[in-house]
Amino acid sequence: MKYHHTGIPTTIPQKDEVYLEKYDLHCTDHESNSFGIQWMRYGTNCTLPKVVQEVAHVAFQVEDITEALKGKEVLIEPNSPSEGVIVAFIIENGAPIEFLQYL
Repeated sequence: MKYHHTGIPTTIPQKDEVYLEKYDLHCTDHESNSFGIQWMRYGTNCTLPKVVQEVAHVAFQVEDITEALKGKEVLIEPNSPSEGVIVAFIIENGAPIEFLQYL
């Protein structure tokens, strides 16, 4: 498992954010800063769990997302928000954690 980014919820529009219509979510590129921060601005029609919308999350790149999820409390089942990547969220001590697997 390797650190990938930290997602921080915000209500303030950010420079160069991208809109993901499927999730009613605006986000920045985590590679646009040296700390891997991805600012996340959720719209009123976002259906992602409230804990993801309200609490910062840490994301880790994993080799096998199925293995990474074993024994964990899955919050968001594996899905593909963009081509070439599968993501899923778990809850760890009340905080959301994201796993990413690149295909």
